[in-house]
Amino acid sequence: MYYVFVFIGGFLGAISRYFVGNIIQPLSSGFPIQTFFINCLGSFFLGAFLPFAKNRLKPEYSLLIGTGFTGAFTTFSTFSLENVLLMNEKLFLVSFLYILFSMVVGIFLSFSGYKLTNQFHKKEGASTS
Repeated sequence: MYYVFVFIGGFLGAISRYFVGNIIQPLSSGFPIQTFFINCLGSFFLGAFLPFAKNRLKPEYSLLIGTGFTGAFTTFSTFSLENVLLMNEKLFLVSFLYILFSMVVGIFLSFSGYKLTNQFHKKEGASTS
């Protein structure tokens, strides 16, 4: 039964990625801004979602949102292929910066989402005590 939740979340995440990518596509000018933005958004979201979901949501919903939706919304394979294509075009600096920014910004946003959610729930717990 858990597969159904991952399937539904994956469908919604893939459709969302396509929709967001189409909105951002006009901003693209050699740098793969669509994938970069989507992966950064997904990094923040997952970092914020996991501490929220822990002990609050049934496993099905964590699979639907965390594994299914976020897994399909973000895309490591596209990121990898875009870097191969950049390198193939001898745009090594652009590829290096894309990798560097993706890692640094992605981890920073995951960390920020995680900390923000934890801070919010600490304040929420303090006000209800």
